Amino acid sequence: MKVSEMKMVFFGTPELAVYVLEELKEAGIVPALVVTMKDKPAGRKLTLTPPPVKVWAEKNDIEVLQPVSLTSEDEIELLANSEWDLFVVAAYNAMLPQALLDMPRFGVLNVHPSLLPKLRGPSPVRSAIRNDAEAHVGVSIIALDEKMDHGPLVAQATVELPVWPERGAVLDEILFREGGRLLTEVIPAWINGEITPEEQNHTEATYTEKFEKKDGEIFLEDNGYKNYLNFCAHDGWPGTFFFATCRDKQVRVKVTDAEYNSDTDTFVIQKVVPEGKKEMEYEVWQKSCLASNKI
Repeated sequence: MKVSEMKMVFFGTPELAVYVLEELKEAGIVPALVVTMKDKPAGRKLTLTPPPVKVWAEKNDIEVLQPVSLTSEDEIELLANSEWDLFVVAAYNAMLPQALLDMPRFGVLNVHPSLLPKLRGPSPVRSAIRNDAEAHVGVSIIALDEKMDHGPLVAQATVELPVWPERGAVLDEILFREGGRLLTEVIPAWINGEITPEEQNHTEATYTEKFEKKDGEIFLEDNGYKNYLNFCAHDGWPGTFFFATCRDKQVRVKVTDAEYNSDTDTFVIQKVVPEGKKEMEYEVWQKSCLASNKI
């Protein structure tokens, strides 16, 4: 089968999934349908906002399906009443039930930004940074099954980085774009039966957890490299912050820019947003506090 004749559905939601779509489009592989999450309130005014994948699909004149539940027959009628060759999943943010996995002729391929079976779960990129796990940085394409990141390996690629650790948002884009490029090589071979998937070594699996807001807290007295790993891992959300006493009052201070000095093993904070104030240079904020306070 030619890729141009293939009827493909893409499942994805955030900007990370858009990176994959852009790489696929560059190679002439465009889905016939995009499935994504519902529009959600965002920002201070809670304006109803479409997910980035929906925005991309509409710009490219691709039909969009936004089911509340993938188990509702009414909501997935468009999928159930059509014949599909392939589903591709990248950061959809929900598990696909077996009924959907069984629909496409050539199954379901999933992009996962780690070298599986390492770093399964919801935060592989950021957990790799936080745990200083550079050896596990890469992308995997698996044949999706009902278990989380469990399906057999279809392809895998290690990604060598010029800088380590990298800021979270930067590494997100690097890995999902690499995943998209790997898909462009895999899909033609996969639909023509040229790839035999290999079972993962499940005994070597490691798992990640979803980050919470509290995970962003650091302690300035901790090891400098450890704090920098946390700063890079929590880039964007949940962010990095610490508590300090300023003018006899404990305040929460968000770190917005920092570097690591390897010569002195020092976490060098450059810019912060003190509680209730705007972004400023860290040294300026320090000087604004009473000299007797420990910062």
